[in-house]
Amino acid sequence: MTWKRLSILCAAGIFLLYGVLIATLFYFFRGGAFSEAILSERTWFAIRLSLTAATAATLLSVLVGLPAAYALSRHQFPGKTLIDTMLELPMIVSPAALGAMLLILFTTPAGQWFQDNVARIVFSPGGVVLAQFVTTAGVATRLIKAALDEIPLRYEEVARTLGASPALAFARVTFPLCRRGIMAAAILTWAKAVGEFGATITLAGTMAMRTETLPIAIFMQLSTANIEGTVALILILTTIGLFTLLTVRALTGRRSNA
Repeated sequence: MTWKRLSILCAAGIFLLYGVLIATLFYFFRGGAFSEAILSERTWFAIRLSLTAATAATLLSVLVGLPAAYALSRHQFPGKTLIDTMLELPMIVSPAALGAMLLILFTTPAGQWFQDNVARIVFSPGGVVLAQFVTTAGVATRLIKAALDEIPLRYEEVARTLGASPALAFARVTFPLCRRGIMAAAILTWAKAVGEFGATITLAGTMAMRTETLPIAIFMQLSTANIEGTVALILILTTIGLFTLLTVRALTGRRSNA
């Protein structure tokens, strides 16, 4: 077998793996259960909370991640390697562990004071946003940095020799060149936030009509052995995710080297 055929076979195998998983859902698909899920007020609350919290978490992640990514991409400073490495924490530590860290943080005296005097976080919608932000901030920064790394630094240096300030050089030169990459990073961050489960359930709990996001709703349906209802919610979440990925591909105009 040639290397070409082996590589194509592996790609097809991965496709078949995920395709079989999706196709299996339709064995338990029931139109009545799907209609009931779509028309359920609880389902729509879970969808609204998932989308709203994911949007808020993504905005925070991008607002913090963009300048952070610029610093890591363009500057040398003490501790850069350590900071760059720490961005991988959400990838090497399970979301449930991150949620447990947050929960422990808010059981300390400082965390308890924050909840008593500033805002309630544990078992609240604010906890959903915070859990999603913690699990996506590092990812957003990493993705934005990858987009910035594709733009040569000399473009900004030329702009600065012509009198532009560092901020103006970034706004007028670098950002227009990598804006599609940054937008794609934001969309992927949003999709990850929508599907976040472990940290959210640990910090915010499973309170129906209060902290129940779509992934948590899937878990709750499965815990009651409601397979048809679980399948309906999985299809809704999968549709959102696939639509997001197609949007990113259309936005970036990604092409292979073939």
